[in-house]
Amino acid sequence: MEVKVQLNKMKKVSKMHLYMANMRSVLNREALFSDGTEEFVSPAEPMPGDKVIIRFRTLKDNVDHVYLLYGENRKELTLISSNGNFDYYATEVEVAKEMFCYCFQIISGNVSCYYSQRGVMRNREPYYDFRLIPGYRTPDWAKGAVFYQIFVDRFYNGNVENDPLDREYAYIGEGIVQVKDWMKYPAAMGVREFYGGDLQGILEKMDYLQGLGIDVIYFNPLFVSPSNHKYDIQDYDYIDPHIGRIVKDEGETLPEGDNDNTHATRYIRRVTDKANLEASNELFRELVEEAHRRGMKVILDGVFNHCGSFNKWLDRERIYEKEEGYQKGAYVSAESPYRSFFQFNDANRWPYNTSYDGWWGHDTLPKLNYEDSPELVEDILRVAKKWVSEPYNVDGWRLDVAADLGHSQEYNHEFWKKFREAVKTANPEAIILAEHYGDPESWLQGREWDTVMNYDAFMEPITWFLTGMEKHSDEFRGDLLGNSESFFAAMSHHMSRFPTPSLQVAMNELSNHDHSRFLTRTNRRVGRVAYLGPEAANQNINKGTFREAVVIQMTWPGAPTVYYGDEAGLCGWTDPDNRRSYPWQHEDMELIEFHRDIIRIHKENKALLRGSYKELLGMHKVIAYGRFMGENQIAVVINNNYEEMELEIPVWLIGVENGSYMEQLILTTETGYNIGRAEFMIANKVLRVTLPPISAAVYRKRM
Repeated sequence: MEVKVQLNKMKKVSKMHLYMANMRSVLNREALFSDGTEEFVSPAEPMPGDKVIIRFRTLKDNVDHVYLLYGENRKELTLISSNGNFDYYATEVEVAKEMFCYCFQIISGNVSCYYSQRGVMRNREPYYDFRLIPGYRTPDWAKGAVFYQIFVDRFYNGNVENDPLDREYAYIGEGIVQVKDWMKYPAAMGVREFYGGDLQGILEKMDYLQGLGIDVIYFNPLFVSPSNHKYDIQDYDYIDPHIGRIVKDEGETLPEGDNDNTHATRYIRRVTDKANLEASNELFRELVEEAHRRGMKVILDGVFNHCGSFNKWLDRERIYEKEEGYQKGAYVSAESPYRSFFQFNDANRWPYNTSYDGWWGHDTLPKLNYEDSPELVEDILRVAKKWVSEPYNVDGWRLDVAADLGHSQEYNHEFWKKFREAVKTANPEAIILAEHYGDPESWLQGREWDTVMNYDAFMEPITWFLTGMEKHSDEFRGDLLGNSESFFAAMSHHMSRFPTPSLQVAMNELSNHDHSRFLTRTNRRVGRVAYLGPEAANQNINKGTFREAVVIQMTWPGAPTVYYGDEAGLCGWTDPDNRRSYPWQHEDMELIEFHRDIIRIHKENKALLRGSYKELLGMHKVIAYGRFMGENQIAVVINNNYEEMELEIPVWLIGVENGSYMEQLILTTETGYNIGRAEFMIANKVLRVTLPPISAAVYRKRM
């Protein structure tokens, strides 16, 4: 209402303002700004038919006209207010059902330029237009939320009674192994090793997670599965009793030399007996309830592109063949009700047909055949709804290799639209978050995913800039190390592929279960565990560089996501070495305390949760950027040089005026960090600071 009144009051620019505009010197491009946050678009997540106020900022008395360009339309914005160094223009548009794409044209004398998601541009490029998607919103609870990713087998063993046993069954040709030494490094072929982490262990560490400041727990897969990573699901309807509860425990493990899983009667009883399965589901329900009681959300990992060869629908290992209450698997019988769930290439091989398609040719990962099986689609959508509904009330799904599902991109989009409708109908506040590499724009149009694991617009540019390393530690690029121009260009380009509501909930990780630990990347050494060994991942690391990365993580647009153990100093090459056990009693306590402090700073500042972002400074191994929302104005400065740097940060660009003060909230160095407050007065529109080598600092305008 207030904005409409302003628009009505100021339909005409004053003669004085026109005079001042004509007297200006040159168009100040740095001052030009708009984005999709609620301060520049209201409502930021409109419904079809809504009238939307779109705002634009310029240097005071510096431009003649600001136009909104959308479709074939061109509409002039009205000057509505002036504040400090800036003029603010606005206009109102009505949005329909379709995506509303727009950019700005700014005219000052004979100078004209355009402004889009990439910032100031000489020519209009519709590829980078701002996008409003009427009817599309992401959950408010996820905007800027702090996620914590847990690989359950390696987090904490709270119940030894459910531990997988030596040779309980065979997996990929050999018996599984129960690891007795919690601190043992994972073996190079560590997929058969089980450390015993479980849901009871997570319940026992809830105080720790809450004390760290975690808002959301994201679990790697929890469903019944033969591997420790559980990306080869055996039964989508039940939590694996090996991480849940085993109430009926009978049968035998496999004798040496016998890898026939039809003889693995202990395993068969553990994972097929409904008493064990229901007890495990009940434990999970209790965990989610406890998380919710503490104000935390819970996200499940959905592996729907493929399942596992142990899966009851296929039953390659014949686990379910003779068990009561289970239908024959498609591998076992041509008459199986699940035959259409898989694509078989030889219709004459039954019983025990091995000709099914595997994802990337892996026969342990049979690809699910959605196009030819309406029954499969119905079952997966039922699973999707089941876990976000009563009694489990999970808060969303992370979708594994989501772009690979189906046999064509056309069908892939069709399925995810159905998936979204099913999940959001069951739980409108559930998040749908996909694993994806590359441009996600075609899935982020309001009808499929909410967002993605943010590799292109977060993990990769930060890794290259601070370490020069590729995210698997497979390559070193000296030309990208410290290259601020490349960093900002990559971030700007890839962030433009997100609508703002999607960017605000993007999963911003430094490490995860698929890539080397960030702390290991700071050694700038190319390597993998298979040929360098695990100890090399711990050597020559730089905790100062790691702290710089965490400061960026906690101040960048999106949802910062901590991979379990990163906060405690875990190192590791890429899979499987990145899945080391959490180092209880061996933690780096200073790093943990640092994470508590920087997470607190993140959560105390609304600008860091959902405010605007603005590049401020780029030099060799130096970057500075701002986050701002109303009077909450934050400047972040990174010095990755091995020498002290005196810097002038143009904080006027985020609204900090001369004569005001900025307080230092945190300063990290190679040797540690401090949160002692220091104040700096702003003069000549800049914040003048001296940063030590390998450091990061966060400054906030004093109120």
